[in-house]
Amino acid sequence: MRTLLTLVILLTSGIVNGMPVAANFADLYEKHSKSVVTIYTTTISTVNGSSKASRGVGSGVLIEENQIITAAHVVDGAHVINVQFNDGANIKASVVTSLDASDIALLKLEKSHPNPTVAVLADSDQTRIGSKVFIIGSPFGISQTLSVGHLSGRMNRGLMVGGAPIEFLQTDTAINTGNSGGPMFNTDGEVIGIVSFILTKSGGFDGIGFATSSNTARQALLTSSGVLAGFEGIMLDDQIASLLNFPGPGLLVQRVVADSLIGRAGLIAGATPARIGGQSMMLGGDFILEINGLICRTPHDFQMIRAATISLNESEPYAIKVFRNGEVVELLTDSTSADLVGLTSH
Repeated sequence: MRTLLTLVILLTSGIVNGMPVAANFADLYEKHSKSVVTIYTTTISTVNGSSKASRGVGSGVLIEENQIITAAHVVDGAHVINVQFNDGANIKASVVTSLDASDIALLKLEKSHPNPTVAVLADSDQTRIGSKVFIIGSPFGISQTLSVGHLSGRMNRGLMVGGAPIEFLQTDTAINTGNSGGPMFNTDGEVIGIVSFILTKSGGFDGIGFATSSNTARQALLTSSGVLAGFEGIMLDDQIASLLNFPGPGLLVQRVVADSLIGRAGLIAGATPARIGGQSMMLGGDFILEINGLICRTPHDFQMIRAATISLNESEPYAIKVFRNGEVVELLTDSTSADLVGLTSH
């Protein structure tokens, strides 16, 4: 009787012989697919004086009653965005924020779904490599499709957004055109990633796909604040920095939100696409050397800078030292007045 009781307890807790019991993906799908949407986009372009409509399809996940997270490349340039729920309801949406470096976007629905099922964003750091994961999306426009696999690895390209490193989760879960922007779930039914891209030689899925981690999405779209919010950058090591004649490693600015605190400091974004050392980047922007006197040479340095500046009051002035046009320039900003109060070269 005691052995039987122990077995029942272990099964209830999801463990047998020290190993987790296989997740019931049928139950998980039934419970969590209602939070997954299909996104249809229409982009209008003019060719030889005539208007032409291009249509696209992707996936997304409802994270608030009227907010959806998807991949930036699904909605970039779209003039019309329609969101279709699993019960057939169609609701128009608009882009609130779209970040290319991390390939994530936040959409706002024109009106809320009458009976919404909202997904929970997990702490993606807690999911171990080798763990089972599942993806629900619309590959090739076939909505509400389930695929199951594992978390295969983690990748950080040295990219920064919202004051934190961008992390991509690697998976062997099947991903195809139309899956982009859809959620990757853990076996607790929580979202750990937003499907972004695949590595392929055949043009189809070859077993290596990537999703932007939920922690990156949360930081960049929902909680980024302070002087480091409002820009995207890429960390360059000594080798690549020397190729570009920069004075040592640092953070190359990629994009800047003009009306952000750091945008109002006069930070300049990159404008020329290039590929160096296997990395795609935008050249021509400022190269950040220091923020408030703290040296910025590695991702670890940047995390320390973020920790030191996240608590800064918006009325406090701050300084950003950058390398620009062959000179070291210091930007001094008064956050309250949003005016540039000093610009010095060294």
